[in-house]
Amino acid sequence: MPQACTSRPAVLSAALSCALLLAAHVIPTPASAATVEVRVTNVAGGKGKVNVAVCDRERFLKQCAYSASVPAREGETVVSLKDIPPGTWAVLAYQDENENKELDRNFLGIPKENYGFSRDAAGRFGPPGFDDAAIEVRDGTTVAPVKLH
Repeated sequence: MPQACTSRPAVLSAALSCALLLAAHVIPTPASAATVEVRVTNVAGGKGKVNVAVCDRERFLKQCAYSASVPAREGETVVSLKDIPPGTWAVLAYQDENENKELDRNFLGIPKENYGFSRDAAGRFGPPGFDDAAIEVRDGTTVAPVKLH
């Protein structure tokens, strides 16, 4: 059995990595679009990049529709994603310290790099549900704080 299937932390790690790696602007820009400004806090030492994805319910932890990556800045890193349609979305982020485009994990599947979700959502023995991380995006700019853990 593949390691990603052996434990809930492994599922979380694999889901975050897949969601961010596979994210692409696949939804056409609507007539009214918003900017989601993700304020990622608890960024360690300014190492690597901070990867962020904005997901709808159907693609949550799978193949998020929008993503961005910026160099990590110690303390807080701000990532802006433009042309997001107004609606209900969830934001996820992780600090890719070694820039291998994966959320690294230990032999038990527990993430070794910091990650977090909008609304500081946390799951028990795995990722949180979409509703726990959901935010409303409206026209203009929506600020979405994400604290890395």
